[in-house]
Amino acid sequence: MKVTEHIKKANGKTLFSFEIIPPQKGRNIQELYDNIDPLMEFNPPFIDVTTSREEYVYIDKGQGLLDRKITRMRPGTVGICAAIKHKYNVDTIPHVLCGGFTKEETEYVLVDCHYLGIENVMALRGDAMKHQQYFEPAEGGHTYASELVKQMSDLNRGKYLHDVVESDYKTNFCIGVAGYPEKHLEAPSLNTDLKRLKEKVDAGANYVVTQMFFDNAKYFEFVEKAKQAGINVPIIPGIKPIAVKRHLQLLPQVFKIDIPETLIQEVEKCKDNNQVRQVGIEWAVKQSQELLKAGVPVLHYYSMGKSDNIKAIASQIF
Repeated sequence: MKVTEHIKKANGKTLFSFEIIPPQKGRNIQELYDNIDPLMEFNPPFIDVTTSREEYVYIDKGQGLLDRKITRMRPGTVGICAAIKHKYNVDTIPHVLCGGFTKEETEYVLVDCHYLGIENVMALRGDAMKHQQYFEPAEGGHTYASELVKQMSDLNRGKYLHDVVESDYKTNFCIGVAGYPEKHLEAPSLNTDLKRLKEKVDAGANYVVTQMFFDNAKYFEFVEKAKQAGINVPIIPGIKPIAVKRHLQLLPQVFKIDIPETLIQEVEKCKDNNQVRQVGIEWAVKQSQELLKAGVPVLHYYSMGKSDNIKAIASQIF
């Protein structure tokens, strides 16, 4: 079932969903199941599965020589989606990136999703590689998420690349995209970023999931400005509980987001990360309660591979 159908079927009730990261290659999928199992009691209608960008590794060839190779440390997104869908009878949403993929490779991924009965996809540009100052598309790939959304929308109309008809059947994807309550780190202003979001919606996006935020006022303001910009699809808030003290520096640095002064002070009082984790849970519970009261369609949690704190939050909300 499509995300938008789940929201409509809920008839105003706020749904619970979460995002997981594929295990590193060489690890067992059972570790992933062990983190999903405790969250299934909250009846998530869908689960997001991230996709990792390619990265360079350097292999020592001896005599001071290094050989640079491209690898993916967390492959298997579509396979993991299929496994979760089969094991838990829940819809899964693979993240599809511009970065690191050609348009042809993207088409193959989407065809595989269609074969497997996966009805929802998340279209993302992806981040720059570690050695790049700015995002650079793969040769033959998309530069912007709006272009990726258009390719997905074309497949929904039965239009394949190069105008080659490879199937008599159209795909039927519900397309999600990212939104940024505090603007994308590369956008010069929030209004400019909203214009880019409108382009994604106009290209065929059906819903939006926001970047993490710690001040609900920023989310509410973002939703209002999005409506004023003509964006009328569901906007799902993304929530991440702070878990370690290092997040105070890491999250603003990586995601260019603000952390409220009250939360900073509470984290700085903590003697260890166990206390930080509890502060993060309590803050996320307050966030969730306010968002729930406001009638958001879904509360979407970034689990980052661990589920104990998400369960602690959900136990007080759902």
